Amino acid sequence: MYKGGSSYTSQSAKIIRYAGLLVPIILVIYGLFIKAGYIESDRAFNDLGFLMISFWMLYISVLQFLVPSKTKRDSAIRLIAYHLLAAAYLLFISGVSSPLVVFWIILLIASNTYFSKNGLNASVLWFTMVVLTDVYWWHDINTNTVIYDLATLVAIVLSGIVLMSISRAQAVERGALSRSKAQTNLERDQVSTIVNNISDAIISTDKNGIIRVYNAASLNLLDTNDSLSGKFIDSVLNLSDKDGATVSLFEQLKLSKSSTVRDDLNHAYNADEQIRLEVTYSPIRSSYSRSRQGESQDGYIVILRDITKSKSLEEERDEFISVVSHELRTPITIVEGTISNVQVMMKHPDATKQMLGDAVTLAHDQIVYLAHMVNDLSTLSRAERGVADNPEDIDIRELVHKLHEEYHKEAADKGLHLNLDLGATLEHVYTSRLYLEEMLQNFITNAIKYTKTGSITVTVRQKTGIIKFTVKDTGIGISKSDQTKIFQKFFRSEDYRTRETSGTGLGLYVAAKLAHKINTKISLSSRLNHGSVFSFSLPATKQ
Repeated sequence: MYKGGSSYTSQSAKIIRYAGLLVPIILVIYGLFIKAGYIESDRAFNDLGFLMISFWMLYISVLQFLVPSKTKRDSAIRLIAYHLLAAAYLLFISGVSSPLVVFWIILLIASNTYFSKNGLNASVLWFTMVVLTDVYWWHDINTNTVIYDLATLVAIVLSGIVLMSISRAQAVERGALSRSKAQTNLERDQVSTIVNNISDAIISTDKNGIIRVYNAASLNLLDTNDSLSGKFIDSVLNLSDKDGATVSLFEQLKLSKSSTVRDDLNHAYNADEQIRLEVTYSPIRSSYSRSRQGESQDGYIVILRDITKSKSLEEERDEFISVVSHELRTPITIVEGTISNVQVMMKHPDATKQMLGDAVTLAHDQIVYLAHMVNDLSTLSRAERGVADNPEDIDIRELVHKLHEEYHKEAADKGLHLNLDLGATLEHVYTSRLYLEEMLQNFITNAIKYTKTGSITVTVRQKTGIIKFTVKDTGIGISKSDQTKIFQKFFRSEDYRTRETSGTGLGLYVAAKLAHKINTKISLSSRLNHGSVFSFSLPATKQ
């Protein structure tokens, strides 16, 4: 369908279609009344002319109503036909000064609607020619025709001017409205883009808790691809507090008077999986209005953030600090007390060198213990921060021989044998040298520490592209119950034989962290009094 000028709307086109159907019917009926003598007219017209004009007016009106114009050309032809038939009706049937001349205003409106200013000017010009023609043809019959026709012309011209002024004002308003709408759409799109790129989930509900607006992060947080629009807020959020009690977010929203933040709520995906949330919610209030006599509540805004990891890290950090503080307090207290005793004994005449030496040895052992703990904490810190984790090509034979050279004397001092069992074919591995070396050092030193008699064997074998590292000892072994806790930080078995040796309880925890960093997993096999076997595997790479 053809869409006309700047004032064209689908509603105005519909009104013009109905007017184009009804007005010709009224004109035909009016002409029949003139023909029957019920209405006086100074025009003399024959039946054939009246029938021809009436037929074409009705034909055009029905055609325009049933088959709307689809092109600009169709609209122009139909408007011209209406103008020609209207001119013929005024000139030969009713006269220009008849009351029905007011219907010409409908032609002005239609011309302006479909062809804007040019159409309106053409319609006014054509009416002027009709009036002048009527004056020229019929002024001898009735001298008042000139006056009536000119008055009618002035009225129609003024109507055209007023219509043009209104059309221009409307065009200006529509332009301003269009620009305002475009600016509003731009701002809305900008806000929508910003909101959808925010990592926090944002949900807006109406005052009944029905979701109306949400961003992409909401779908990610709730782990769904379904639309949230129209859903009740409590149906998509399964919240509970730290005690496990169910929490209705909608009830919390209704109680809120201002922005509220809670970080003690959990959202459950199912019976086995849930996340910790920080929930910020606030009522949405409209601006102050005299008609409303104050603010009104239009809904709520909810911001959700997954804080599971941060809370876990925070709790783990607090626990870590607490445990480290406790573990450090004991050796520091012993060192402080021992050194104080040495200072006192040095001033006492009965103090022997043996007494002083024992006290200094005790203090030294505790300082060594602290040094080991600091070293383990430093290693753990490097692993957490990813320091020195750059992979490199490592010759396994060279690395294992280096470790044997480093620790065989320590093992021999305890009467132990440190053995190597290397496969005939060993390719290289591509990983962090520091992390791999510290893992093996940890296993070897633990094996030496907790083995009183026998041997420690370091085995490295390659099979189907996988190199397996194993450290086996003949030591005291680890109980079944302790094996589930051995990789926890600061864990030390209650076995008295374990307590006889100094240890920080961090070694295997650090080893597990390093194993995770180089994408492997530590396996443990152990029996009390039969020793322990620690092993892990890495993919082989050719040099």
